[in-house]
Amino acid sequence: MSGTVTGAPKALLRLEGLFVLIAACAAYAHTGGNWWLFAALFLAPDLSMLGYMAGRKAGAALYNLGHWYAAPLACLAWGVFGQSPLALDIGLIWMAHIGFDRTLGYGLKYADGFGATHLGLKGKAARAAQCRTAEAV
Repeated sequence: MSGTVTGAPKALLRLEGLFVLIAACAAYAHTGGNWWLFAALFLAPDLSMLGYMAGRKAGAALYNLGHWYAAPLACLAWGVFGQSPLALDIGLIWMAHIGFDRTLGYGLKYADGFGATHLGLKGKAARAAQCRTAEAV
């Protein structure tokens, strides 16, 4: 699939995700955030997958909005400059989630289907590609 990262750049992007996860969790701990809130909201960005009920294109667009660093960065800015501890907490939790996903290799989605990401194929898409490769050999 074109548009996916492979090799060392892919490893670096996944490692970058790990660093984002660690930094966001460390910052959350430093600010004294409530860990029950962290646990309750950590998977909330995955609700953006509901966009797939409207089709692959809409699903990918909504998922990408929920998994793009710009939105949680806006929350962080609001939290810091607007002196809103809740916005800061939400931004850090959101960043941690995105970092976690990237660490596991879940990237931004293409409209080809849920498993088609910028970090490679996942799930059914990966298995289907393996079957096509095996048949070609």
